[in-house]
Amino acid sequence: MTDNPFTVPPQIPNPPSSGPPVPRDKNDNSLGILCHLLAFATFIVPFAGSIIGPLVLWLVKRGDSPYIDEIGKEVLNFNISWFIYSAIAGISMIVLIGFVLLPLIWLAWLILVIVGAIKASEGKFFRYPLTIRFIN
Repeated sequence: MTDNPFTVPPQIPNPPSSGPPVPRDKNDNSLGILCHLLAFATFIVPFAGSIIGPLVLWLVKRGDSPYIDEIGKEVLNFNISWFIYSAIAGISMIVLIGFVLLPLIWLAWLILVIVGAIKASEGKFFRYPLTIRFIN
């Protein structure tokens, strides 16, 4: 039996993921709801409010709970994506299609934020559709 220096050692498989995070207690649940609803700060600080509110909550509480960490990243990714989509739709108003796209994007944003908050109130993790994953 010879030792071949070019053999690859067997790989240890990655452990299966435990699935989406779940809140540990009522406080986690409340902070998850708040993180989704802080997107409505955009009505106070246009556009940036939907990013600043969840960002502050996520930065302050992400170390306390894996649930808050994941929800914060998801909400931030969604709101940054929404901001980009809105900017593109705004620019596309030059060719008139933006007049149709922008209201649809805002309506979808409004509905998805409410759905996210409802899912968080049920203790479930909500993955926003059409979201670019900037923060992992």
